[in-house]
Amino acid sequence: MVCRMFRLETEVDKARRDLLHRRLRDTNTAASPVLRALRGTPAERESPLHVWASDANGRLAGGLVGHTWTTWLHVTYLWVDAPHRGTGLGSTLLAEAERLAATERACTRSRVETWDFQAPDFYQKQGYEVVCVIPDYPPGITEYTLTKRLR
Repeated sequence: MVCRMFRLETEVDKARRDLLHRRLRDTNTAASPVLRALRGTPAERESPLHVWASDANGRLAGGLVGHTWTTWLHVTYLWVDAPHRGTGLGSTLLAEAERLAATERACTRSRVETWDFQAPDFYQKQGYEVVCVIPDYPPGITEYTLTKRLR
């Protein structure tokens, strides 16, 4: 496709993706004193944070996968196996991730995205506040973004 003397392409290209990412990061760094101050520090990089729970037989009962970046914990996945739901395991996994993020990584805030049929009420009971609601994403479902100030 030609558009104003440019050739548009749609194939997946990891090398150009990485180049685009570097250029966007450089542009953002030049425009933001906050991001400029982060460059070259450990806080600039995302660091994985995982918490796992196994049952008495050593099987996975639940887990939390996330990462920390700057002063934020980002909860990517939190799941508890059906037989263990309602036991407090989800709250325990989340509390441990928040504790590690706050005490070992100096995080002051946490964020999570969840759908209406998943766990917005659960996160609100854990002290999270809804900061964004996206209806019909995907169609027929509402997505929530929630945040919490860590102690």
